[in-house]
Formats: sequence, structure tokens, C-alpha cells
Amino acid sequence: MTAMTVLAFALVAAIGIATPGPTVLLAMTNGSRFGVRRACAGMMGAVVSDFVLIGAVALGLGAVLAASEFWFGVVKWIGAGYLAFLGVMLLRSRGTLDETPRPAGRRESGSARALFLKSFLVAATNPKGYLFFSAFLPQFIDPAAPQAQQYAVLALVFAGMDFMIMFGYALLGARAVGMLRRSGALWLDRACGGALLVLAGSLACYRRAGS
Repeated sequence: MTAMTVLAFALVAAIGIATPGPTVLLAMTNGSRFGVRRACAGMMGAVVSDFVLIGAVALGLGAVLAASEFWFGVVKWIGAGYLAFLGVMLLRSRGTLDETPRPAGRRESGSARALFLKSFLVAATNPKGYLFFSAFLPQFIDPAAPQAQQYAVLALVFAGMDFMIMFGYALLGARAVGMLRRSGALWLDRACGGALLVLAGSLACYRRAGS
């Protein structure tokens, strides 16, 4: 694997990551609701999922999902259901600028652990991610060289790009809230919630190639 190969991979990965998806929307929403610093916990959840997905693909799980309609359906419906749940929660929110005290049990949704798990589960239960990496990564792998090290390098590059881009979206969300009134912040939650529902519907309608 040459430096040019890694650079080409980073450029293509950046374009794909920057296209708004579930984890990017969550980063922006977390930034607007909790600030960039707390949003970093969610970003780390997405980064860990990158390593899980790429590791799973390196071990052949992507090929299993591509070949098995049953397991593809299981992962797909879990992912679609979870995205829909998150979307509904945002649609029901009171707005990111709402300072009304909430019961202790509801504050947990903004804890570092909750934000981490939310972003991790969104990415890890999306079968499109496994299929994407299964088709995408081998193009940058030299079959004549040890593959484990190559997958590790690509995983580190992808995770680094993912974190930087999500950080930018979180910062955008935090800055946007600073310029919005309460009603505008409410509509930001509504927009992100609606987008997550659209993504959930898209995932539910997604079919494996050849099915």
C-alpha cells in the first residue's frame, strides 16, 4: 500500500462521510443540544463503530450479510427501527434552547455514555455500512501484501476523517443554536428528526444487490 493509495482512500472517504448520514446528523444534533465538548462522546461512539465495521468486513461478515437474506434483514430492521426511534424523539423534543428542568431520569439521554451508545448503535446496526466497506475497501488493498496491516491503516484513516468531519458538523450545530431563537432551535430538532425518519425509511426499503 503506497502513500498515494492512502491519500486517494482518504479523499474518497471524506466525500462519503461528509454526505449527511445518521451519525453526521447525530453529531450536529448533539452539538446543538449539548455543546461540542459533550458531543465528542457521540463522535467516539461512531469512531469505535468504524473499527467494528471494518474489522467485521476484514473477517468476512460483510460477505455473510451480502449472501444471507435472513441476517441482512435482521440487521436492517434493527437499524431502521432504532433510527426511527431517534427521529421520533427529536420530533417530540422541546427545542435545543429549552432550559426547563427535566426529571433526573431524562437527563441521562445527554450523558456521555448515552451519546456514545446512541451513535455506536446507529452505525453498527446499519447493514449498508458493512456492504459499503465490503465493496469499497478491497479496491485499496494490495492482495500481495499482508492484509491485516492494510485494513488497520485504512481503519485509522477512515476513523480520523470521520471524527474530524463530525466535529465540524457538531461545531456547526452549536454555532447555529447560538444564532437562533428558541423557535428556530426547535425547528432544528424537527429538521434533524425528520431527516432521521427519512433515513430510517430509506434503510427499511433497502435491498441487497440481486434480491
